[in-house]
Amino acid sequence: MGFKCGIVGIPNAGKSTLFNALLGARKAEVANYPFCTIEPNVGVVEVPNPRLTKIAGVVKPKDVVPAVIEFVDVAGLVRGASKGEGLGNQFLSNLQGVHLLVHVVRAFKDPGTTHVEGDVNPVRDAEIVNLELILKDIETVERRLEKLKKLVKSHSKDAIMEQEFLGNVKEILESGRKLYHFMGNFNQSELKIIKSLSLLTAKPTIYVVNVDDGSEDAWKQFKEYAKNEHAPVLRINAKVEAELSELEPEERMEFASAFGVEVLSLDALIKESYRLLDLVTFFTVAGEQTRAWPVKRGTTARVAAGKIHSDMERGFVKAEVVNWQVLVEQGSFQACREKGLVRLEGRDYVVQDGDVIYFRFKE
Repeated sequence: MGFKCGIVGIPNAGKSTLFNALLGARKAEVANYPFCTIEPNVGVVEVPNPRLTKIAGVVKPKDVVPAVIEFVDVAGLVRGASKGEGLGNQFLSNLQGVHLLVHVVRAFKDPGTTHVEGDVNPVRDAEIVNLELILKDIETVERRLEKLKKLVKSHSKDAIMEQEFLGNVKEILESGRKLYHFMGNFNQSELKIIKSLSLLTAKPTIYVVNVDDGSEDAWKQFKEYAKNEHAPVLRINAKVEAELSELEPEERMEFASAFGVEVLSLDALIKESYRLLDLVTFFTVAGEQTRAWPVKRGTTARVAAGKIHSDMERGFVKAEVVNWQVLVEQGSFQACREKGLVRLEGRDYVVQDGDVIYFRFKE
């Protein structure tokens, strides 16, 4: 149980190097020529969670299942990709199922690594990729509008509403703006349409500036750009972190400190992703398995039960809830019950970060 991140950027921005750093293994091919990545690289990493470790330490289950993040690294986008330049933009369909985008921009100056635009300019490069994402969304919207024509002729109210809404969406995109900045203006029916089309610019974005020792000016310049975009930005030396990822855990932090790396890229990305997606984590300790479950803040107990199994949502009766720290102090869920520390909550209870929940349901 987790979420998906899509990694985008121009060729040779360091996307695959970052992918390797995140996965802790050299699974993605890395080379100094454009379009090294053609087929998407896909990898899954566990989300480190000290609370899960402490819960498992007292419950001692047979299996401990952390939340996971799936990373999808696609080919680099170049200027004119929507018109077939480079590898085109058809591979962007691989990103339609992701929850957020990790946009890697190049600030390192390594002359041995080809730059498709001829020089290092992270703001320009980001704008090239963002424009291609917008053009891809326009293409998707136009295809849907074409399919709606027959339904509109049959006077379908839903089709007429969707056609009008998508016409407005197309205007936003054609003005060069991302849909993400307008999501708060759409009603639930409109958001459902956006989700059904998996529009790329409606997804939240984290910028990752790939730096080296000579990147200070480029980093400062890009921070201002990201601020205007209202997007979070991380500074990462992907090459160094990919090398660190090959070390044993005890050596990794020692060498990271020597390189001036305060927070490893995976930890920083996880923290920012959870914040951007507004996720909280609840835990289950039923049977022989202890597990972490990330859900959207505001999720009710009944909906959270459905994350485990649809039968549990349909037959939901009650949720037994205790805070993870109380569970660790008492040593077991049963001990918490015996001391009256477990609360009985109904279907509309809003799950809190750190809840340990036992769901009661009718089969």
